[in-house]
Amino acid sequence: MDSSASSTPTVTERDQWMVEHQVFQMYDFFVGLPPKAQSAMLELQRENHMKYLIKGLKRLEPSFSVLDANRPWLCYWILHAITLLGECVEPELEDNVVEFLSRCQDPNGGYGGGPGQMPHLATTYAAVNALITVGGERSLSSINRENVYMFLRRMKDPSGPFRMHDAGEIDVRACYTAISVASVLNILDNELVQNVGDYILSCQTYEGGIAGEPGAEAHGGYTFCGFATMILINEVNRLDLAGLLDWVAFRQGRECGFQGRTNKLVDSCYSFWQGGVFALLQRFHSILDEQLALPHSGEGDCTNDSQKTGLNASCPVNLNSIGYNFIKQPAETASLFNSLALQQYILLCAQDIAGGMRDKPGKGRDYYHTCYSLSGLSGCQYSSAKDEDSPPLPSEVMGPYSNLLERIHPIFNVVLEKYYEAHEFFAMS
Repeated sequence: MDSSASSTPTVTERDQWMVEHQVFQMYDFFVGLPPKAQSAMLELQRENHMKYLIKGLKRLEPSFSVLDANRPWLCYWILHAITLLGECVEPELEDNVVEFLSRCQDPNGGYGGGPGQMPHLATTYAAVNALITVGGERSLSSINRENVYMFLRRMKDPSGPFRMHDAGEIDVRACYTAISVASVLNILDNELVQNVGDYILSCQTYEGGIAGEPGAEAHGGYTFCGFATMILINEVNRLDLAGLLDWVAFRQGRECGFQGRTNKLVDSCYSFWQGGVFALLQRFHSILDEQLALPHSGEGDCTNDSQKTGLNASCPVNLNSIGYNFIKQPAETASLFNSLALQQYILLCAQDIAGGMRDKPGKGRDYYHTCYSLSGLSGCQYSSAKDEDSPPLPSEVMGPYSNLLERIHPIFNVVLEKYYEAHEFFAMS
């Protein structure tokens, strides 16, 4: 074999070196600044982010026509980012969002990407989360839960998992969006849950992460979706949590941010998709300890605290209470990743000082990365809080304490206050 050929860098290596060079240049520049200038660089540009977000909610440029089938997602990404910043939009804009999403609601259940478009689980999830984020009786009551339930039943494959749309693909994302919507709307039942756990389990790979479908590669987005689904259906103890923790821990790289897959580039959106996995794992440290100490049997009893709150598959539980019980249960361990390092990447490398967030240095800002970068930043800030009522210490917030965002529910990725409002509303409906 030619030795010179073996030393030629691959495209992947060259891309990685380029990103590392850009990131480390920014870090070196930051380290060389005086303290006041460093503090300014670490400041969350709230006003500029709001200008960027409000502009997008009111009117998008013609180039966004390629996202015509994703308009509920744009509503969710923008509204959730605004709410994370502790802000709200004027009532007229809220009314416009509710009216628009009502026109996206199919008469037979579910939400399409726009008025008259085919209902799809992804846009149903986005529309429901957007309406929960708007909040209030008009917004929440606009969701036809009976029709949504029938749509979810139609999307359920006889083998257990869900299809994204009629005759569409089956994957872990479909399972999460279906189960998340059903849980937050208080319509989750045994028929929807049946055999979903078997499918998710078949997608956990030898690496420990979860793939989109059996036989595929472990991926950050699918790992979050699969793990969150297993929590909501009360079967989380069937997963190899020790392997999952090992896989996700090694996705935080030298750049301080997360990559989505092994040997892939850092991307700020995984601040939530990978960082959010740690927020979920913090509630299951006892199961991790059991799996590391004993052969994994997938069985348990109803004796410890996590099992009593309805977070164990062997215990009878109201499925629709799991999301609520989860957030009420204190974290069993401190942060399991380098939270301050991730905040540094988001603020210095992902933040566009003109407003909005980007994937990585050299990329342009967009609403998707703004939403999930801020979601990940919120998760970082509260990662060491013992319970839902504990505010973060100043030492846990990178930059000035004014950077502190609203707290999210880590399973549904909506602001916690909005989740509580929806939980109470749908429990009474």
